[in-house]
Amino acid sequence: MLCVARYGGTIERTIERTGAMASGRNRLTATAVEKRKKAGRLFDGAGLILNIKPSGAKSWLFRYTYPPGKIREMGLGPYPAVTLAKARERADECRSMVADGLDPKAERAKESGKTFGEAADGFVEAMKSRWTNAKSLHQWKRTFTATCAPIRNMPAAEIGTDDVLSILQPIWLKTPETASRVRGRIESVLDYAKAKNWRTGENPARWRGHLENILPKRDKAKTVVHHAAMPYADVPSLISDLQTRPAIAARALEFLILTATRTNETLGAQWQEIDFDRALWTIPAARMKQRKPHEVPLSARALEIVRQLNEVRYTDFVFPGQKHNRPCSNMVFAMLLRRMKVTNATPHGFRSSFRDWAGDRTSFTREVAEAALAHTVGGVEAAYRRGTALEKRRQLMDAWANFCHGQGKAKVVKLHG
Repeated sequence: MLCVARYGGTIERTIERTGAMASGRNRLTATAVEKRKKAGRLFDGAGLILNIKPSGAKSWLFRYTYPPGKIREMGLGPYPAVTLAKARERADECRSMVADGLDPKAERAKESGKTFGEAADGFVEAMKSRWTNAKSLHQWKRTFTATCAPIRNMPAAEIGTDDVLSILQPIWLKTPETASRVRGRIESVLDYAKAKNWRTGENPARWRGHLENILPKRDKAKTVVHHAAMPYADVPSLISDLQTRPAIAARALEFLILTATRTNETLGAQWQEIDFDRALWTIPAARMKQRKPHEVPLSARALEIVRQLNEVRYTDFVFPGQKHNRPCSNMVFAMLLRRMKVTNATPHGFRSSFRDWAGDRTSFTREVAEAALAHTVGGVEAAYRRGTALEKRRQLMDAWANFCHGQGKAKVVKLHG
């Protein structure tokens, strides 16, 4: 049948080979859009048009009336970069603007001047739920305010390869791990800006096929420095020192070491997560790096720590800070270790101390040790962790606590049961 669309006194036609009357919208299909080669225009309805040039290049247009009586057109992006579904979404947004008395083309022109900083702030706001703790959010924000300060006020549409390199080259060899993160974050913001129609073209921060041809690969850059980890043989002495100190930070650090958990997991612990009867601490998925809940069997000493603190509890947090109903700052461990004159350890490094001890001094399997650290495992290991690992991990954590308190230093711990 012949479908006729009238705009501003002109008549445009397109042939649809269907046996039913086309509706006012969504006339096209993804297959029809892909296969159409002949130059001309295909109408999806409600103002959305696929424009096909003689060269075969395809792009989307939106036709609308603004102000009343005046026909306008604006581009919605090239096909196939902009799919039929995406083009319909953009056309819907434009129709909403017209309904609100706004000119979509003029509104886009206003937004096309968005700076990199504005795009970065918008990206962080849109994605902040993905980060499991405030520290990660702070690091992303700092990247876009401090590290990217030279390009922050530049229009996002004008950022090119040289601008990205001006940020990366001074730190690429000096701090390769940080530089790699910065590159990825810039790439994410520029992708976000493109999705918002604030820029077009290729992403100048892309690594594969682009920056990899300009910057040296990371294996040729400076070796990554890992968290300093105390030799496990020195941990019992540290634990003994901690037990002489009355500060809440000392109890929290001892608890962190005994449970082999991360800083934010320990400091964020809440009373509702502790099951005293089962001697079990369940960390919710929202606070875990892998976004999966993690059960931590509590040794006798770990349970004793939380029982003592429970007797004087006054907030929701097991290790309360100075601010009302807030946990201790994540800097308390670093300050405590500094006061203790400990220079060969970091809070996160105690997880490595535990893992080395488990591998060197016990007969517990790798699967049990990895499950205790809440590391992601797959295949048979994943099934093992789901099934029997909890009770074996309880034996492992009891053995670790005994070692930390000066027991069993000279013998290999045997797996029971």
